[in-house]
Amino acid sequence: MSKAEYDVVAFKNVMIPMRDGVRLATDIYRPAMGAEVAEGRLPTVLERTPYNKERGDFPEKGNYFTRRGYVLAVQDCRGRFKSEGEFYGYRDDPPDGYDTVEWIAKQPWSDGKVGTMGTSYMGWVQSALALLNPPHLASMFPNVSIFNAGLHSVRHAGALEMRWFAWAFLRATDSKEAAADPAIAKALLEMRFDELITRWPIKRGQTPISLTPIYEEYAFDILTHSDYDEFWRRTGRGWMGDVEEYLDDHADVPMYYSGGWYDSYCRSTPEFYVKMSEAKKSPVKLIMGPWTHGDAAIFARTYSGDVDFGPDAAIDYNALRLRWFDQTLKGEDTDILKEPPIRIFVMGGGDSRRNKDGRLNHGGRWRHEKEWPLARTKYEKYYLHGGGGLSPEKPKEKSSSTSYVYDPDDPVPTIGGNLSTLLYILPMPEGYEAMEGLSNHEKMAVLNKPLAKIGAQDQVEAPDVYGAKPPYLPLSSRRDVLVFQTPPLKKDMEVTGPLHVELWASSSAVDTDFTAKLIDVHPPNEDYPNGYAMNLADSIIRARYRNSFEKAELMEPGAVYRFAIQPYPTSNLFKRGHRIRLDISSSNWPRFDINPNTGEPLGLSTTTVKAVNTIHHEAARPSHIVLPIIPG
Repeated sequence: MSKAEYDVVAFKNVMIPMRDGVRLATDIYRPAMGAEVAEGRLPTVLERTPYNKERGDFPEKGNYFTRRGYVLAVQDCRGRFKSEGEFYGYRDDPPDGYDTVEWIAKQPWSDGKVGTMGTSYMGWVQSALALLNPPHLASMFPNVSIFNAGLHSVRHAGALEMRWFAWAFLRATDSKEAAADPAIAKALLEMRFDELITRWPIKRGQTPISLTPIYEEYAFDILTHSDYDEFWRRTGRGWMGDVEEYLDDHADVPMYYSGGWYDSYCRSTPEFYVKMSEAKKSPVKLIMGPWTHGDAAIFARTYSGDVDFGPDAAIDYNALRLRWFDQTLKGEDTDILKEPPIRIFVMGGGDSRRNKDGRLNHGGRWRHEKEWPLARTKYEKYYLHGGGGLSPEKPKEKSSSTSYVYDPDDPVPTIGGNLSTLLYILPMPEGYEAMEGLSNHEKMAVLNKPLAKIGAQDQVEAPDVYGAKPPYLPLSSRRDVLVFQTPPLKKDMEVTGPLHVELWASSSAVDTDFTAKLIDVHPPNEDYPNGYAMNLADSIIRARYRNSFEKAELMEPGAVYRFAIQPYPTSNLFKRGHRIRLDISSSNWPRFDINPNTGEPLGLSTTTVKAVNTIHHEAARPSHIVLPIIPG
């Protein structure tokens, strides 16, 4: 791989013109010998961000890649920080990204090859510009990026992922309005999102976000556009994160997709690999680890949430990206294309004890694979049974069901899972004046606090769980959480791949939600006398979208319908003695927004009704989960 043999010279706030005349601020890090810029033409790696190009690890990446012979360009997205124009999430990123790639290729220091990298939004914008197929785009390394925002990211099978509503509120705090007016900044920084959503739904114009109209517009657009309509598909009026419908337009260049089993884009990342592998001729690769949402710092961890996966779980993420770009931009043989295209981390195999850092030792190991899903997978249905059983045996009863009451005013609290950016801002501390020298973005970074626990967690309420109430019992003890589990397993069982839950259900309401959560139940030991219920994957279906995400259809109360739920994929070894558990309910708050059960337009209903929801598990209506079991 390339060695660190250069010094770095940074050219700050180079204003790159877009086709409409707006200029975007870009920091360009160039290799140098001492204070003199190195001669010759070099490949460029581009990263575009709405999060301030001068913060955090962007300068660090400039140092890492530039010292190894790359020009690194880091750009503030339109309307953010030093860039001109107006910011509305994702809307202008395709043409802005295209224009930036082509501007770079024309510079005298560029060899004409541009690669892209970045995490989360910085992954989105790579897909955005690739949909316009810029001629000089030569390689991509999207990390935890979106494949279809309207179906399984911003909105999720009809529900709203609340992290995106929170994201809009957080972005308002470092908006240009906040930077220009201290009064607006103070109002936004004192806005408690965790308190606002106790009065759900939030009303337009009645919170400090209304002081930044474009951010409020975005927040209420994603809240109220519950149908998968033209708003999500549009390209002429701006892009909203739908790559799936425009695959033919996407650039055919080498692509490396990375993600984590507990990341908020866990479904999107393997889908990118599958669809791009089918549609494109260039090499496509995939790595999935046991991580939550983030970049190099997260990939260097051995844990996710409250669970540790052993020392092998951590990787050097910058070194991996360097191998990729050395191969695909410089043409050096790093052997990365000779390896099998997929690398996955199979979680599990540990002793289930508490380690020195206080986390459950779940263990795991890396493995290369040739395809996704794995060709040797045995898809096996595990059926729900009356009394809480879960087994490969199909139910024989002519009539069998379990009912519960879902109360929108008392939703099931979120404990762990595939979350990111579900944050709120702590109150300003005493000595607020001491923070006056910080920018609004820096203040927010100090005061940000997660609204819900992330990653792998024991499914037990606690004082630090949002919405939990004393005496802080297991979620399984709630009346509105149905538990179906196997007996202790007699042998190890690996589950790796996409998951599918099929429920036959009815409701007393015209609309409601059904949720599903797959859990690895560790048996009791001295460190965990009550065992440990470790969440693996979850999802939801909004009943009005049971037949189509494009057109809502209310239910007839009491009628039985089939519901398909697609939890995010996983890779986990259920050890002998563990149980496989499936929890069914109708809420997971604040991971997803609350269904009021009224059938009114979503995001606007000011009333709620309780629903009696019934899960059927009988011969003619065999509710089940399909587990992707790997033999041996």
